[in-house]
Amino acid sequence: MAVPAVFFGHGSPMNALGGPYSVAWRDLGEAVGRPRGVVMVSAHWETDGAAVTAQTRPPTIHDFGGFPEALATYDYPAPGDPALARRVAALTGAEPVETWGLDHGTWSVLTHVWPGADVPVVQLSLDRRLSPAEHLTLAAKLNPLRDEGVMIAGSGDFVHNLRTWKRAGGEAYPWATSFNAAVKAALTAGDLDGLADWVGLAEDAQLSVPTPEHYLPLLYVAAQRRPGEEVAFFNDVIEGGSISMTGVTIGSDALRPPSPARPSAGW
Repeated sequence: MAVPAVFFGHGSPMNALGGPYSVAWRDLGEAVGRPRGVVMVSAHWETDGAAVTAQTRPPTIHDFGGFPEALATYDYPAPGDPALARRVAALTGAEPVETWGLDHGTWSVLTHVWPGADVPVVQLSLDRRLSPAEHLTLAAKLNPLRDEGVMIAGSGDFVHNLRTWKRAGGEAYPWATSFNAAVKAALTAGDLDGLADWVGLAEDAQLSVPTPEHYLPLLYVAAQRRPGEEVAFFNDVIEGGSISMTGVTIGSDALRPPSPARPSAGW
């Protein structure tokens, strides 16, 4: 059976330290078990030309500032997998590199999915030169890995507008709710063209996706769906009005970890 593909709405780096969303991430890890490895596409690694991490021991990258010392020194010592990196390179044309590691879009969620840091992880970068349709084409080339015991994962947010985010929490903006629902509907319907042309998915879509880097990892997961596979959602909450924590599972009966009852009060 093919390993499921998973998109994580990762939100704040503080989620690495726990909180309501980490419960579903932990439950998902228990449901999936231990795959041979993970190919993660994170919102936080963009390059000119695709690249893939190829170290045996990728460093934990603290690509943020202004957070507590416990987060700034957090270590997630998951191994890399140079052989898997070479396989990704052969499928996609990505360049194997040792100039990156695991950024917080990756380790802040995987530390809960596999707290033992015992599943090898490689990151595939977002190539800035590609159109959304070209990202989908590249993503589809990863599909054979699912039959080789590898999870294809993405980490970002459907809705990611920090300018309008409410630090103290609060109700979701109507435009954020509308766009989040439209993305879920397109995923359920298998509408890859609609997902690639996200500006047309809902009114005021550009408020939800003011820049594309947090949205594009979703395309890498959506492209993995095979005929007859289910889609399910978890952590389906909009945090602070304008950050969607919604996660997606595709395949293996669309594993269904529980969603938290309510968002946290703030970041």
